[in-house]
Amino acid sequence: MIVTLNNSITAIAGMRVGHVTDLNNITGCTVILCPEGTVGGVDQRGGAPGTRETDLLSPMHLVNQVNAVVLSGGSAFGLATADGVMRYLAEQGIGWPTLVGPVPIVPAAILFDLALGNPAKPDSSMGYQACLNASVDPVAEGSVGAGTGCRIGGLMGNELATKGGIGSSCIDLGNGLLVASLFAVNAIGDVLNADGSILGGLRDGTDGFADSMNLMRSMAQMVQTPPTRENTVIGVVATNARLTKEEVNKVAQMAHDGLARAVRPAHTLFDGDTIFALATGQVPANVNVIGAYAAEAAAQAIRNGVQKAVTLGGVRSVNG
Repeated sequence: MIVTLNNSITAIAGMRVGHVTDLNNITGCTVILCPEGTVGGVDQRGGAPGTRETDLLSPMHLVNQVNAVVLSGGSAFGLATADGVMRYLAEQGIGWPTLVGPVPIVPAAILFDLALGNPAKPDSSMGYQACLNASVDPVAEGSVGAGTGCRIGGLMGNELATKGGIGSSCIDLGNGLLVASLFAVNAIGDVLNADGSILGGLRDGTDGFADSMNLMRSMAQMVQTPPTRENTVIGVVATNARLTKEEVNKVAQMAHDGLARAVRPAHTLFDGDTIFALATGQVPANVNVIGAYAAEAAAQAIRNGVQKAVTLGGVRSVNG
């Protein structure tokens, strides 16, 4: 297993990523523009999702190709960013062919970041600008784009939380076959290192971490909800493998294993955990291998997003 020099999702030929970062309001959005013919799938497991066009990606539904994917802050208001992406793609003549012209296929997912900065909402103009910013360069990580307002370990509010962010990764399987990922990390739980230790999350009031699972044990018989409950991890896994729509959905499903390895706990009622999968179709491949490494790429991207984040809105990063 070799990590590519471009350790990000843009190592997949034709993939372009653009961020818009609003530091004044501590929010933003990220767009992934896909090459022609990209097959899309999705697997949604958190209990509080905010999504668009996910049903369309399910097997047995007509459309199997995706033109872009949007990850955004702003809670459900942030879904408006996909309108700007659609406008940009329509101007380029890109989309599902119809009698009246192409209709861009733009699945999207959002995260709740309204409690970190001002309650500003990313809008369609932000989505359009993200497309203008999109490039094949290695993806900027940390407190940018959809990762701007992210935080993790927020069970006791911002004061004891840790700054989350957006991260990417890419794994080279040899013979030109790549599996990559891009994740915005806003989990209610802690993010773990590969050895199971806590990388970042709920703080103990000093310089250590309290372990969100320990706090949740004390809440086992509490009826009321925790002080903070608006969270999620949203992301994309991508490959240049040649996969069917059914297989791409399987890859999205398997990628959640990586989310669960890197985030503890995952998939709660307070998380909207959603993973999109994309396959550009250049290299024949075994879907089981792609799914297994999609999980690894997801875990790496989640950790990268936390490690690259900076302190914002009074929420400390793991680096200070």
